[in-house]
Amino acid sequence: MIEKGLEDLKEQVYQANVELLKRGLVIHSFGNASGINRERGIVVIKPSGVDYSELSPEKMVLVGLDGELYPGQLNPSSDTKTHLELYRAFEDIAGVVHTHSRHATAWAQAKMPLLCLGTTHADYFYGEVPCTSVISDEQIRRDYESETGTLIVETFRRNRIDFRMMKAVLVASHGPFTWGRDPQEAVFIADMLEEVARMNLLSLQLSPEAGNIKKTLLDKHYLRKHGPGAYYGQKKNQRVSGT
Repeated sequence: MIEKGLEDLKEQVYQANVELLKRGLVIHSFGNASGINRERGIVVIKPSGVDYSELSPEKMVLVGLDGELYPGQLNPSSDTKTHLELYRAFEDIAGVVHTHSRHATAWAQAKMPLLCLGTTHADYFYGEVPCTSVISDEQIRRDYESETGTLIVETFRRNRIDFRMMKAVLVASHGPFTWGRDPQEAVFIADMLEEVARMNLLSLQLSPEAGNIKKTLLDKHYLRKHGPGAYYGQKKNQRVSGT
């Protein structure tokens, strides 16, 4: 019998996968969302090749952070090893999403990063969303899915990008991955990434010379939501003084 904590996580991951479909970020059986129980070192992820209409919490698959598959389950997503690499390298995250959403995937296929053209982008992504290099033939032969995760991690380390302030990446010739503090945030980031990718396309069609916004504007918009002195949104027990 699966402990309640893992049952709750299976429900969260199921709902995250369903949300990907509702938001138009996936079609058919494409894409996947996962979550992790850090205390147990167990990842819950969508089963491989199962249509979203056929999913249920019970069909979510348990995989050890070490890659061990739990018996008596459906096969996990083919992208499981990529998720595991991200969980192992980015120790604070607890949810990962991979989609083939139309606009974000178009930028990945073009092998181009998403420029930070405006404040909508800056509200959620601190700077350009990076695009990896194209995975090598040797990496494909060695262990394609695991090496895809390694490629993402190395892209962030090489470029000194903080995964806490940039919760998305474009894998060249493939598509986007996003992450967050839970599966639901990873889905939200995937949705925002798709919208920003669409805005980038339209903006550069109108003005091919458009470039990144200035640093002060980037800092203001990102940090007012996510910085140590963030003031966007509502706080509990907040009082509004007035006459």
